[in-house]
Amino acid sequence: MLELEHPTPVDLGYRLPAEWTPHAATWTSWPSDDALWEGELEAVRDEFAAMVAVLSRFEPVVVNVTDDEAERDAGARLRDAGVRSGSLRFHRVPLDDAWFRDNGPIFLVSGAGLVALTDWRFNAWGGKYAYERDTAAPESVARELGMRRFAFPHVLEGGAVEVNDAGLLLTTRSCLLAPTRNPHLNEEETEALLRAGLGVRHVEWLERGLEGDHTDGHIDTIVRFCDDHTLVCAVSDDPDDPNFEPTQANLAALRALRDQDGEPFEVVPLPLPQQRRLPDGRVLAASYANFYIANGVVLVPTFGDALDEPALALLRPLFPGREVLGVSAAHLITGGGAWHCVTQQQPEGEPDHG
Repeated sequence: MLELEHPTPVDLGYRLPAEWTPHAATWTSWPSDDALWEGELEAVRDEFAAMVAVLSRFEPVVVNVTDDEAERDAGARLRDAGVRSGSLRFHRVPLDDAWFRDNGPIFLVSGAGLVALTDWRFNAWGGKYAYERDTAAPESVARELGMRRFAFPHVLEGGAVEVNDAGLLLTTRSCLLAPTRNPHLNEEETEALLRAGLGVRHVEWLERGLEGDHTDGHIDTIVRFCDDHTLVCAVSDDPDDPNFEPTQANLAALRALRDQDGEPFEVVPLPLPQQRRLPDGRVLAASYANFYIANGVVLVPTFGDALDEPALALLRPLFPGREVLGVSAAHLITGGGAWHCVTQQQPEGEPDHG
């Protein structure tokens, strides 16, 4: 049974805004554990530096660093990449991994223009990896910002939810209803939790995500809003691809979906890059849908794939007023995600000091 302490965010008029609304900053975490990156840490850090260099041209960036070595390394690489110190600051916080979309806070805004954050339990996608330090990260951010923190005893990762700015949330049953998340909650109770904790009005479910996704099917690798009425959906057209059936089912479900006015969404199919595998044969869930929308720019992961440029060309008209730029995530994907997975937006507004 769902039991919540009050007031919840929705009680105080808070909601999760769409990613394209103005940001005060982006938070991200410097990669630090070579074992978690399959021996690719050096190349991953170079890609990270390139991403931060692009992003910092458009908005301030806060880089979490877990120790002295990480801060020295980040400082040197970011300087070499041309990042200006005025657009960058470091936040020291011990972490197990760099996936701040999932282990960091989810920021909310109120009708009065205040910003607060939610702190959900993080259990490394159902106990797949170490997470004891990661799950404490939102509280550290709240202290740094002097910001009201709504703490929940329930498991939720930021990459598991996708919202527009009209109160609609998309997610997958394979993730949020997994027995390793909140086994005591059924679908109806999970919807009630999302409404209370994130201030959304409607929840729509897809069944599952991509093959090889250790998150159990995060929505941010398969379906993304571009605006209140437009969605992109990662799709495979190869009947022999294990992703063919689930992505085609997702596409059909989205085409049947109606918006808050009863109108159909514009649903744009987005191709999947060629399947990538680790040396031991494990499949990686590479997807162009794992882009990050920031102030004036959309950062799209690229993989050295023949479909990189066609995917960028497809996305550019969907984001008028923003540059749509490809940033290599060919090494980053060895950890299982791309640019949306490692970023978290802090919306514009005055911090709610509680």
